[in-house]
Amino acid sequence: MKALSLAVAALAGVSLLVYVKSGESSAALLAGFALVCAYSTFRSAGISTFLKIFVAIFSTETVIFGGLSLLGDAGYWPDSLQEYQLPTTLALTVAMFSTATFAVSHIRVVRSISGISDHFFQSAARTSARIWPLPRFQCAENTLGASMVVFLVLINQAQVAIDVRLSFVGRDFFTALQSKDASTFWRILLTVLPLWIFVFIVLALIEIVVQAMLTIRWRRCLTGYYLKRWLNGATHYRMSLQAGGSDNPDQRISEDVNRFIDGGGFGGGNQSGYGVYSFSNLLISTLSSLVSYSIILWSLSAEFTIPRLEIAVPGLLFWVALVYATLGTFITHAIGRSLAGLQFTHQKYEADFRFSLARVREYSEQVALLKGETTETKNAMGRFTRIFDNFLAITQVRKKINAFVILYGQLSGYIPYIVAAPFYFIGKIQFGVLNQTAQAFSTVESALKFFVNYYGSIADFKAVLDRLTGFDEQIDKAHALEASPPIALLPSTNGGVSVSHLALGLADGRAIIADSSFEIPVHQATLVSGPSGSGKSTLFRAIAGLWPNGKGSVSIPAGARVMLLPQKPYIPIGSLRAAVAYPADAAAYDDATIRAALEAALLGAFTTRLDEEDNWSMRLSGGEQQRLAVARALLAKPDWLFLDEATAALDEDSEAALYRSFAEKLPEATIISIGHRSTLNAFHQRKITLSAASAGGFVAAQADQTVA
Repeated sequence: MKALSLAVAALAGVSLLVYVKSGESSAALLAGFALVCAYSTFRSAGISTFLKIFVAIFSTETVIFGGLSLLGDAGYWPDSLQEYQLPTTLALTVAMFSTATFAVSHIRVVRSISGISDHFFQSAARTSARIWPLPRFQCAENTLGASMVVFLVLINQAQVAIDVRLSFVGRDFFTALQSKDASTFWRILLTVLPLWIFVFIVLALIEIVVQAMLTIRWRRCLTGYYLKRWLNGATHYRMSLQAGGSDNPDQRISEDVNRFIDGGGFGGGNQSGYGVYSFSNLLISTLSSLVSYSIILWSLSAEFTIPRLEIAVPGLLFWVALVYATLGTFITHAIGRSLAGLQFTHQKYEADFRFSLARVREYSEQVALLKGETTETKNAMGRFTRIFDNFLAITQVRKKINAFVILYGQLSGYIPYIVAAPFYFIGKIQFGVLNQTAQAFSTVESALKFFVNYYGSIADFKAVLDRLTGFDEQIDKAHALEASPPIALLPSTNGGVSVSHLALGLADGRAIIADSSFEIPVHQATLVSGPSGSGKSTLFRAIAGLWPNGKGSVSIPAGARVMLLPQKPYIPIGSLRAAVAYPADAAAYDDATIRAALEAALLGAFTTRLDEEDNWSMRLSGGEQQRLAVARALLAKPDWLFLDEATAALDEDSEAALYRSFAEKLPEATIISIGHRSTLNAFHQRKITLSAASAGGFVAAQADQTVA
């Protein structure tokens, strides 16, 4: 950016020299704009990477367009190309865009938007791509993304230029029609118009393809980023324990990331809204059209007078459009300012409703056995009622906005004719000029009422942004707990597990385990018992380093492999092989090893179904699911194995057989179990009992004698 800022500063110096030499005021104006642009470009080294791309584009164009316009001011532009000489206003426009980009980068909401976007444009991951007809190549993801953004901006600017050109073609077309100039009419209709329309269509098709590639790569990068942030280091679990934690993280990743980028559509087509890219593209197009047509509108109405007053107002129609659009913007915002909050709430209610239905599907057997269908229907409809009521509130706001926008739009089409028609009637302007004036007014007025036209989409996007920033904040809180856990995790000095002055609480502040200290020696199977609700499972999670509420310290041997089997194991959808190998990859173990583990876990009947795909959590009974988790432990061979009532669904004989499998297959592992059956005593040498504490909660006490 520093080199580019020096180039813009050099343009300012050359412009000043041209002004001194030729006296052209446009050169002096360019020198001033370029100097401001050089400063903002230099300072842009510290702004968002995403916004820096736009600063680089506009500053580069300032140098190019400014240099070409100075050739004309200095008298070096070829006479044969006078028709194509670039106006100074073009360089002034892109210089203004560059400076404006730098300025808006400091707005809080823009910083939030660009902060999320930058995860893609700062990614140095290698990727491959192919540009037809060239062969496939490899480059950094951020390099490819920035290149596509630059390409799409240039296409957008070319489309605006063609649109401006077509306005002049249309002017000549209608003028030829009015004057009955047949040769000009047919030449424009059969040669000029088809050429420009063909070029416009080709550019539009290229834009669709490139935009689709950009948005899907962008989404892939952000999806991977949020998945890692959410899942790594058990962040997802810590977030679920936080009071007021982020709701529906699955929706944030699967839906909101997509809507943030491009409104949830497919590469810019068939979309229900607008995202950061589509809004950026739309703003550039709108501003480019605004500047281009403002110049046209100003020049066309330079000598217009206020009707019946004969007072000349330079650029009368431009000022009419500005006042009209400003008034519409204020009224629209006054009507719809509650819409963003309603949209945020709507997405939350929708996600809660989907999640409740998914839970019914997951526990359909239990619901059927308990005959809970009536209650589930009532609960689901209760959640849908919130959606219904919120939707009605949104509809009321949208109804008012749409009513105003429709009225506003209907009036817009007549205003330029009302102002310009008197000049047409007295023969001061031709019919083609009248039409071009109306078109220019419509474009300028539409650009100025950007806020009016896209208010609903802006509100939707703001709701998406708020959900993603809130999701980030909750992840940051969970990461802070991981970085500085309230329960200190220390390396053990004696090879065993030591708990010192450990006190645990729930998320609502209630104490569950009072000050407790005990040790679990290595290779000494230990049974943890106590009343239901005394905090046995919470104790296990604290030892595993997952519980965020408490104080004290836990010491575990450095580098020890720890595995915890819960009462209800998680079984991913897919092949049985993948379910048994989890969390390792399905290919981590050979068939013979997996079959041996299943046999030892009393699941020999499933050894021939390793590659069968199914929702195994729905196909296996509770006891079979627990045995599958045991097979996982036999494959993983942990140093420390915590069993949180992991055999509670089995009969006593099966439970005994599995504990014998642990002793035989995992001779180096230390087993710590939670259980209520007295038969478990035979498989453990030590015991820790949780009993009620006088100050509230429960305290863990270690028995001196062995159990067996």
